[in-house]
Amino acid sequence: MGKIRTRLIGDTEVEEKQKKQARSRAVRKKNQEKKSEKEAQIETVDVQKETKASKTTVREPKKRGKKYLYAMKKIDSKKLYALKDAVKQLKSLTYASFDESIELHLNVLETGLRGEVTLPHGTGKSVKVAIVDDVVLAKIGKGVLDFDILISHPSFMNKLAKYAKVLGPKGLMPNPKAGTIGPEPEKLAEKFKKGTVRWKTEPKFPLIHQIVGKISLKPEQIAENTRSFIQSVGTKNITKAYIKLTMSPALQIDLQNI
Repeated sequence: MGKIRTRLIGDTEVEEKQKKQARSRAVRKKNQEKKSEKEAQIETVDVQKETKASKTTVREPKKRGKKYLYAMKKIDSKKLYALKDAVKQLKSLTYASFDESIELHLNVLETGLRGEVTLPHGTGKSVKVAIVDDVVLAKIGKGVLDFDILISHPSFMNKLAKYAKVLGPKGLMPNPKAGTIGPEPEKLAEKFKKGTVRWKTEPKFPLIHQIVGKISLKPEQIAENTRSFIQSVGTKNITKAYIKLTMSPALQIDLQNI
């Protein structure tokens, strides 16, 4: 039961004083409630921050294996390697039990760069190229995308339009910029089968990543493929270039000596 307060009736002065006291108590109570509510909100925010902080884990540095660390000792991470020397060094770094890919990683001046180039000796990876016809359209309709590149005659683009949401996100939708639409799709298909690759920067970062061959290729073949790709991007657009194997550390290429 709350506190019982008595009021005098009839004495105007006393009655007025009691009303002021009642109003003052009401204001204090309201302010106290606001203060308690604010403190509760602050406490909730603090709890949320603590919970979020507890969920955030600090990533530990990636642990490297003995073979990788041994390979690291064979290279100079601060050195600029002439292309032929970098390729020669890569040959000595392989320790994987499979035919490793040669990866080229480029830092460029801006995003939005794109193009295509035919590598003289291919990437070493078999590329599945499909030409749009009624059979291919039926497969796409069933969700079967058994190709790496899709070539189309302009007359089929209307039929392909309804599959744009399926093909687009996977980078398979034919388009003129990629060179995958033309009046002679068979010739385009042959071009891509011979080792033509399309390249572009990452959407938000001025970086280009490309496989330019396999370690089983001859050193001069790897160098020719790499040189062709760099020339396609343009040395004036490249600030740094690195070459590596799937499992090896990277070597920085001297762009003035490719």
